[in-house]
Amino acid sequence: MNPSYKDLLQSSIDKADGQIKETMKKMQNVPSAFWIDIKSKIRKGNGHPDLSTVEGILEDAAKCDPPHLVVFIVYDLPNRDCWALASNGEICCHYGKDVGRTKCKMGSNGFYEEGATQCEDGLKEYRETYIDPFAEVVKSYDGKVPIVLILEPDSLPNMITNMKDSRPTEFRGCHDETKRAYMEGIKYAVDKFAESDAVMYLDAGHGGWLGWANKEDDQTGKFAELIGSMNIASKIRGFATNVANYQPIGKTVCPEPGTCRGYLGDGHPCCEDDPCGLRDAWNWGHNELNYIDVLDARMRQAIPGFEPKFVIDTGRNGNPSARTDCGNWCNPRDNGIGHVPMTKTPDARIDALYWLKTPGESDGCTEILPDGGKCARFDAMCESSDSIGGRASEPRAPEAGLWFDYQIQQLAANADLGDAWWVDLYQSGLQCRGTDGGCAPPLPTMPPTPEPTLPPGKCEGNRSEEHTSELQSLTSSR
Repeated sequence: MNPSYKDLLQSSIDKADGQIKETMKKMQNVPSAFWIDIKSKIRKGNGHPDLSTVEGILEDAAKCDPPHLVVFIVYDLPNRDCWALASNGEICCHYGKDVGRTKCKMGSNGFYEEGATQCEDGLKEYRETYIDPFAEVVKSYDGKVPIVLILEPDSLPNMITNMKDSRPTEFRGCHDETKRAYMEGIKYAVDKFAESDAVMYLDAGHGGWLGWANKEDDQTGKFAELIGSMNIASKIRGFATNVANYQPIGKTVCPEPGTCRGYLGDGHPCCEDDPCGLRDAWNWGHNELNYIDVLDARMRQAIPGFEPKFVIDTGRNGNPSARTDCGNWCNPRDNGIGHVPMTKTPDARIDALYWLKTPGESDGCTEILPDGGKCARFDAMCESSDSIGGRASEPRAPEAGLWFDYQIQQLAANADLGDAWWVDLYQSGLQCRGTDGGCAPPLPTMPPTPEPTLPPGKCEGNRSEEHTSELQSLTSSR
């Protein structure tokens, strides 16, 4: 559980009432990821509270008996987030004038300028001042704290759809130099963290981004080939999907990938949960369960022997039909908190549902900030038709990563926290130690999953040994 997040939630609980207040109280003990988006958050004593640094967080987690698992988001590549202005980072391929959102040199299009050095200096800075100290701290907790790392959201998916050659009339800064920075930077990070016990997942976008796997436009396949070319599959556990996004999970795996594209699959239960109407555009991954199914297939095809596992971000997908345009990603209104983290997932390939994006933190600022100042990292997407702050009746949105009380109130109002057993577990509070100072009591046993009910027939659901054996055979082959 993120202690600083608990405090931020309390500040909004104090202003809320009714069901919104009760929902936020249920959220206070729910675990979420820690975003390490600047170098100063690695070690203690750099101007951040200890519990906002890698070193301090792990030190705190190690005091628990048994130690609690910690999830970090590794997020500080050179020329970070080349497609969006709201979350540009601190490490640059080329430094220029400080424009507030970044000190990187910007081109005529307002995005990162491409130079001739192929980001040599930026990569060196990333390796030596971010990844190396980060990995050193993580390594020092081998055998003491279980650690999960989610690597560089949005980076590699941008290499498939948002490069200058694929969007020549909408060029927003993803160029060849940035591509090298991302691919070599992430490969270095994977190799370095692989020297520790940490478990790694790479960001893989979401179905509404890379879910097209048709022969004439196989974005999922291209992403798998990109991963294969980096020679890192043996060192990662798999992929994180839907990070900071709003796609539904889905309930039922299809008989095969692509069952629901276009007019295919009408009436099949696995073709439900498509609030963005992606099927009509011949998308294979209209929900994350179907996206993971095709992503898994493409990865196995591109990288023989690779059997990836997955984590789905459910921090804000509790009301996935809220947006009028599913391309609007910045602080969309009327969305809801999604399923609380759990390991009881709809598919064995999915390790967990988890709150990777911290619910309540802004995606980016409106052109005018809440204090009346001008936003230095303004991206027009943060005043889209769906974005909070895009209407005169709404408050302005703060900078990316800052607490947005108006947004968390909406997210709580539209929440679907999911499985009551897990919600109650977190609300009861997970103990760090026992009352005697020793081991904390073990987690209660999860209720068993109900066995599938036989459809109506001449047996009327009665289970003879023959029927039970047949059902077990079918389940095993599935």
